[in-house]
Amino acid sequence: SDTISLKKTVLIKKIDGGEFIGEIISNDDREILIETKTTIGRLYISKSDISSISFINVKEKKQNETGEFRAEGPFTTRYYFTNNALPIKKGENYALINLFGPEVHFAVSDKLSLGVIASWIGSPVTLVSKLSVLSKNNLHFSICNIIGSSGYLAQGRVFGGLHWGTLTIGDRMRNISFSAGYGYFNDNSYTFNTPNQDALFLGLGGIAPIGEKACFIVDGMLISNTKDNPYYDESISYNGYRNRTDQTITNTTLILMPGMRFYKSYAKAFQISLAGVFFKDNSQTTEYYNNGINYEIGETISFPVPTISWLRKF
Repeated sequence: SDTISLKKTVLIKKIDGGEFIGEIISNDDREILIETKTTIGRLYISKSDISSISFINVKEKKQNETGEFRAEGPFTTRYYFTNNALPIKKGENYALINLFGPEVHFAVSDKLSLGVIASWIGSPVTLVSKLSVLSKNNLHFSICNIIGSSGYLAQGRVFGGLHWGTLTIGDRMRNISFSAGYGYFNDNSYTFNTPNQDALFLGLGGIAPIGEKACFIVDGMLISNTKDNPYYDESISYNGYRNRTDQTITNTTLILMPGMRFYKSYAKAFQISLAGVFFKDNSQTTEYYNNGINYEIGETISFPVPTISWLRKF
């Protein structure tokens, strides 16, 4: 309210879960201006976004200052690789520097962000969008899309897309997300020995604070991928090899990415993940009979993918 005293240190909790510690500089009917003690500096907060304001003592202030950028900030809308459904904030643009290449994401409004993901050689390249549909208390929902092309590699004849929805429960400091979507892949150059593939996938992600300037992140995807069988031969009814008699093949991939994010400031963070990939290759499945029992053996491939990346606000 307007009776809030100036020059007092307060804890402001927002409806979306964000929290700020700061000294009140000004207060009017629409917004409050506070002076934070991190690199955010002065910050205007609309009163319609505030759920509560409480005064804090010096000890509480010291304990909470370091957490401001984890409770708000441009990096709170994603995990290691996938995103959550928390709404983006206009002007909170950020870049992600990965080992394979850069990402850049622009917040064009408080609900919509657009981005570009590419390799260091500029191909392949993808366009990304995220639209926040619902954000009320600790329940959030978003719709996301990725459209990509091989670029100058394969003369741009390889392209695909991924479309999914994400439900997030929690606030910016601590949350869990469930995702489901559909993807497709077309290879008109036959670079990958199969022209068409599509996939259904499920995702699970979460984040929780650890200490003053770190968070634990878990990111995972289960992908069921169906593609045309390049070895299909309609003249063969059965020869012991399933990969010759099925017109399509469905493979399964599980990606687990537990990791840590370390915050240096509101505008800088570093993250590392010890990812693992488990791939069931049914194109190599054989069938045989033993004592009247039909056995199928599919090759399972697993390998680690340790990854690091840097996040920067601009």
